[in-house]
Amino acid sequence: MKNYKTMKRIVLCCVLSALLGGSFAAWLVENQASLLPTSVAHGQELRGGAYAAPVAASTAPNPGLTPEELTNIRVYDGANRGVVNIVTQTETYDRFFMLATRGEGAGSGSVIDKQGHILTNFHVVEDAKQILVTLPGGKDPFEGEVVGVDPDNDIAVLKINAPQNELYPVPIGTSDNLRVGQRVYTLGNPFGLEGTLTTGIISNLNRTLPSRSGKEMKSIIQTDAAMNPGNSGGPLLDTSGRLVGMNVAIATKTGQSAGLGFAIPVNRIRQVVPQLIEHGKVVRADIGIVAVKEISSGLQIVEVNKGGPAEHAGLQGWKSVRRRVTRGPFTYDVERQDPSNADIIVAVGGQPVDSASAFVEKIEEHQPGERLVLTILRQGKQLEVPVTLGST
Repeated sequence: MKNYKTMKRIVLCCVLSALLGGSFAAWLVENQASLLPTSVAHGQELRGGAYAAPVAASTAPNPGLTPEELTNIRVYDGANRGVVNIVTQTETYDRFFMLATRGEGAGSGSVIDKQGHILTNFHVVEDAKQILVTLPGGKDPFEGEVVGVDPDNDIAVLKINAPQNELYPVPIGTSDNLRVGQRVYTLGNPFGLEGTLTTGIISNLNRTLPSRSGKEMKSIIQTDAAMNPGNSGGPLLDTSGRLVGMNVAIATKTGQSAGLGFAIPVNRIRQVVPQLIEHGKVVRADIGIVAVKEISSGLQIVEVNKGGPAEHAGLQGWKSVRRRVTRGPFTYDVERQDPSNADIIVAVGGQPVDSASAFVEKIEEHQPGERLVLTILRQGKQLEVPVTLGST
C-alpha cells in the first residue's frame, strides 16, 4: 500500500511538471519581445543622432534558422531602411564634333541624420548635372543637392528634402578595433538591384588606394564581401549593424566582383563629414611647402609657397641660379636649380619622417593656426624651426 501511494505521488509530479513546463514555454515565446534589452527591442540612440532601427518581426525565433542566419537578418532589417539608391545624370561636350553626350551613373548612399544628409562617394556624384535619391521602398525620388565634397578621400555629402519620418539613419560604429577575419556586410544597389546584402570577412587592413584627386587614401579596409557596380557609397557593416566603412572600389579585370572590395574607414568619415556639412570642403592645415625630395639624410625642401607659412618661418628650398653662356657668336642666360643650400627636414613635432607621404600625414594631423616645430639640417647643423600653420 505504501509503495502504491509513493508511485501515485511520482506520477502526479511528472504530469504537473509537463503541464507547467509547456505553459511556461508558450508564455516565453509570446512574451519574447518584451524580454529583449531595450536597446534591441526599441532601437538605441547612437552618436551623431543616428538610431538603430527596431528589430523586425522576421527576427523572431524560428527553428529553421541558424544563429548566423538570424544575425544576417537582424543586420539587414536594422540598416536597409537607411540605405538609398542614387542615380546621376551627366553631360559632356565634345568640342571637335560639337556634340553634347548625356550619360547616367548609379551608386548607393547612407542616411546619416534626420535632416536628410546622405553619405556617399565623391566619384558617384562627380560632374553630375542632376542627382536623384530614392529611399528604400520609395516610388518617387528626391532631388539631391551636393553639400560638400572631399576628392582626396572620395567622400561626398548630399541633402534631400524628405520628411523626417521617412528617414532612418544608419547606426555609426567605429573602425578603431577592426580585425582581419571579422565578419562584415555590404548593403547597396549593385546593378540597380535595391537592398542587396552580401557578407564576407575583413581580408586585410591598412591598404592604400589612389583617390580621385591623385593623392593616396590610406588605412583602407579590404573585404571579400561581394561588391559590384552600384555598391559604391553604400555602407560596410559589422555584425551589430553599425557602419564601420563606406564601400569605395573593387579590384577587377571584368568590371564585376572578383572577391576584392575596399572601403573607407568610418573614423576618417567622422573627421571629414562635419567639415563638409559646415564648410562644403575639408579645411586642412597648410605648411606652405610645395614639394620635397627624399634623400638619405631626410626630406630636402624643393619649393616653398611665396608668402606662405614656411617662407615666413625662414625655411629655404632650391635656389634659381642664372649664368651667362657663350656658344660661338651667341650669348644667352641659362637658369638652373641649385639644391646645395636647401633645408632638409628630419622630424616634425619631434617625430622622425622619412617619406613625403609621412610628412603630409603629420601636417594633416594638425589644425590651421597651430604652431608646429620642424627639425631641419641647414649647412650640416641641426635647427628647430617653429612654423605657424595656415589653411587650404
